[in-house]
Amino acid sequence: MDWMPLLSTLTGAVIGITATLIADHNRWRREESRHALELRREVYTEFVSALKAAGEEIRAVALGDHMSESARDAAVREAFRGTGMYTASERLWLVGPPQVVAAGNEAFHSLRRIRDAYARGVAVGSAEDAPLIAERRTAMSRMRGLMREDLGIGPLEIE
Repeated sequence: MDWMPLLSTLTGAVIGITATLIADHNRWRREESRHALELRREVYTEFVSALKAAGEEIRAVALGDHMSESARDAAVREAFRGTGMYTASERLWLVGPPQVVAAGNEAFHSLRRIRDAYARGVAVGSAEDAPLIAERRTAMSRMRGLMREDLGIGPLEIE
């Protein structure tokens, strides 16, 4: 019996199956990578939006009239909590790479420093408020830049 045709057929089948498995694995990896990128984009958008909303909310409360210092403190803190900031922050911690999480954490803490200042009675637009706002802008710009880099998007060059 001539074994060459059988061996050739068997070798061809093994090569074909192996190539199919490799192609399927590569396709699966591309899909997983694409899904992970989309998830990070969603989480980054949620986090940045929550930071913006929290900043606007605490600013609006700080501009309002309050009957007492404790009422202002409570209102500013509640405005911050009510924006979903803590949930968005936790999502960032779960899916973001270390450099983005660190930058996001700095932006979060810079906003908390503003929140604490407004809760103490610092006036919006005052000399005491200005460095806190500048610090927040710098932290936000750095965070956005790292997020854009992670998503494969070039820098804006406008901040």
